Amino acid sequence: MKLLAGHPESLVSVQTKYCAGCGHGVIHRVICEIIDELGLRQKSIITNPVGCSIWADLYFDFDSVQPAHGRTPAAATGIKRVLNDHLVICYQGDGDLAAIGTAEIIHAANRGEKFTTIFVNNAIYGMTGGQMAPTTLVGQRAATAPGGRDPVEQGMGYPIRVLEMLATLGGTRYLARGATNSPANIAKLKTYIKKAFTAQMAGEGFTMVEILSPCGTNWGMSPVEAVDWLEKEMIPFYPLGEIKNELSHNAAQGEKT
Repeated sequence: MKLLAGHPESLVSVQTKYCAGCGHGVIHRVICEIIDELGLRQKSIITNPVGCSIWADLYFDFDSVQPAHGRTPAAATGIKRVLNDHLVICYQGDGDLAAIGTAEIIHAANRGEKFTTIFVNNAIYGMTGGQMAPTTLVGQRAATAPGGRDPVEQGMGYPIRVLEMLATLGGTRYLARGATNSPANIAKLKTYIKKAFTAQMAGEGFTMVEILSPCGTNWGMSPVEAVDWLEKEMIPFYPLGEIKNELSHNAAQGEKT
């Protein structure tokens, strides 16, 4: 009998620490499936900072580094420049990447640093208690915005579309946005991440895949309600698909092999 699915070798078989309905576990599995398919387990390094992503090293059976909050792109830059034949993954949440680490990610992207960022966007601060994040939608409630994000009267500003902003920078080569809300979108997500990893190993510039992920705990919803909210509210504001694709012929060829 042909085995159609199994447990990825790069994924540690342990009980999850993530909340019910959280998308991190799905993302971890997809990353590990791709690493196994590309045969990169022995040459993969993930950098995961403060936030829910701090647990990531418990589940990945390859090397990891935990930088300070928001400083993950700086750590990934140093690692990739020294070990340029390795797959270096910068794994960040929206608070870490788009708030305390905004300058880090913008300048790394503009320099065209050759690592891949996995940007988990759940539109809120997860581990620290549900505060408003740079990606929190207008009207969305948070611990620091109990009446909902008000960009004008309360001076809370507007949610940031990170990929669209980074797309204007010369150093970015591949930017895509996926979601964990359905099998079809997870399958598409896998193609985006695999393309980004392949492009990195082909020596392309900066690559990033943003992933819309539910956070039922801090949204105050059940897992099913959170998936429904992501589909109805997040995806219309953060459209899925490839935002920028300027990969070279060599990277495209590598993707097919």
